[in-house]
Amino acid sequence: MKKISKRLQEEKKKINKTFIYNLNDGIMLVKQTASAKFNESIEAHISLNIDPKYADQQLRTTVLLPNGTGKKLIIAALVSTEKNFGCSRIRSRYLW
Repeated sequence: MKKISKRLQEEKKKINKTFIYNLNDGIMLVKQTASAKFNESIEAHISLNIDPKYADQQLRTTVLLPNGTGKKLIIAALVSTEKNFGCSRIRSRYLW
């Protein structure tokens, strides 16, 4: 059997397994028990009790990340010299 580290044993003592935490208390508990050397994350699994076979019960959504995807947008344009002004206006980085 795998041995549990002292750090994890201490964190497990802070959690009451018989108690149902509300959202604010749960988030506070996650922040209190975070002790790893990296940015920890949590997962949420939510049962919506919907049937995706029916069109009115399908769920599609997007999430906006606070810092975008983290990738810089690079625009390259293949234009003639008279259209060069419009490309510089949209801040294209490479012009040919």
